[in-house]
Parts: sequence; C-alpha cells; structure tokens
Amino acid sequence: MSKKILIIDDEADIRDFLTQLLEDEGYETATADDGLKGLDKAKEFHPDLITLDLQMPNDTGTAFYRKIHRDKDFGATPVIVISGIAGRHLAIREPLAVMDKPIDKAKLLETIKSALN
Repeated sequence: MSKKILIIDDEADIRDFLTQLLEDEGYETATADDGLKGLDKAKEFHPDLITLDLQMPNDTGTAFYRKIHRDKDFGATPVIVISGIAGRHLAIREPLAVMDKPIDKAKLLETIKSALN
C-alpha cells in the first residue's frame, strides 16, 4: 500500500507540482487550498505526512497546525512546512522540516522518504 501525503497550499500551481512529483514517486496524494479544507481532508484521507503552506486565506497553515497537532488522530503526523514567508521556521513548533519556495525537489523527496520509511 502506498503512503498518503496531504498537500495544503493556496497556490494551484504548487499543489499541481507537488501532486505530480509525489505521485511519480508512488505516493497517493490529496490536496486542499486552505487550512479549513485541509482539516476536513485530513479526517477523510488519513495522511501519513502533510506538506503545509503557512500563508493562506480562510485558515492559515499555523492555525491548521495548531488544530491538527492537538488532535489525537493526527498529532503525530509529520508535517513539512513549505513556505516563502520570512520567519517560517518560527511559525510552528517541531515541524519535520521547513523548506523554501521555490521547492528543492531532491531535498523534499529525501526528507519525505526518510520520514516515511
């Protein structure tokens, strides 16, 4: 069974890029364009890992992370922050990794493989 990755980002091109990249590596993906939809999708999809943008409309990545981190079903799910905003490394406590946009494909895949194996 392939591992599941939830991609939460308000930019359609980033969601599309990550979906293609991760599916080409054999992962099953689902997407959401804000934190509110991301929380619903997490409950439906039960991801093994989440990639998370921080600056989004409706519900920020920081708010999403706080909610999911407190949830007994998802609190241990690894989260990789992918964001272009300054101070992103301070926005949430204990993410698996914090990465810049534009995305370094090799570094992202290496981090995901390490977390999920």
